[in-house]
Amino acid sequence: MHPQALCENESIGDGTRVWAFVHILAGAIVGSDCNLCDHVFVEGGARIGNNVTIKNGVQIWDLVTLEDDVFIGPNATFTNDLRPRAFIKRPSSELLPTVVRRGATIGANATVVCGTTVGPEAFVAAGAVVNRDVPGHGLVAGNPARRIGWVCTCATRLPASLVCGDCGRRFRMLDDQSGLAPLG
Repeated sequence: MHPQALCENESIGDGTRVWAFVHILAGAIVGSDCNLCDHVFVEGGARIGNNVTIKNGVQIWDLVTLEDDVFIGPNATFTNDLRPRAFIKRPSSELLPTVVRRGATIGANATVVCGTTVGPEAFVAAGAVVNRDVPGHGLVAGNPARRIGWVCTCATRLPASLVCGDCGRRFRMLDDQSGLAPLG
């Protein structure tokens, strides 16, 4: 824990590194072996799994869940209110959850709109605006984000054969919503 960090929470996992100007509110859960870089904010209802990297300038709001092995690029943005107004304070029951599944990557400056799920080992390109679910191993880019391909566990873009040219892993298509599953 950097001396310039502010942690109002005792629920930080072993081996987690918390850098300067990080603020973690009471009620948040942060797993083991995470890396929270400078200027990260974690709200009270956020859930962060194990081995998660959150780069500089990211805010993890109430009802955002990051499962194990997730990477969040610098200045990525999450939301939890589809209808924000400064003069209306909505209770948590009116906010929408966001889930980033195990092993997924969110690129720098991407925006993930609340109510969405980013599938396991999916890859959201830098600057993308995610306003609908991303399938497992889906590669999405643009505003709004659209699937432009598939990615391997090693983050290499997969060819039509769904066999990774870098590591040799093989995948099969489940369906458009679920995405890919490994073979063997």
